[in-house]
Amino acid sequence: MDVKQAVRTAREYVVSLYDEEDIMDIGLEEVEFDELSDEWRVTIGFSRPWDKENSVVPIPYSDARRPRAYKVVRIDDGDGQIISLKDRILARSD
Repeated sequence: MDVKQAVRTAREYVVSLYDEEDIMDIGLEEVEFDELSDEWRVTIGFSRPWDKENSVVPIPYSDARRPRAYKVVRIDDGDGQIISLKDRILARSD
């Protein structure tokens, strides 16, 4: 599997898994191949409708940004099967 296939697999999995939550702003954040475990780790970010800021101004026209969820999808390189999906916790920058 090449990097593009790993990303496509991870994105399709996240979109399918969260289908009923109307996720939006779905995008690739990070890709890593672990040679020791022979697996891809692909981070997909997205926003949920309930994460938007409480504002009278619609999000696209304001400076406010929706909080994002980040999910790390682990994919076996040999058979392309999903191994796991976990939250990616970002360090706070105060």
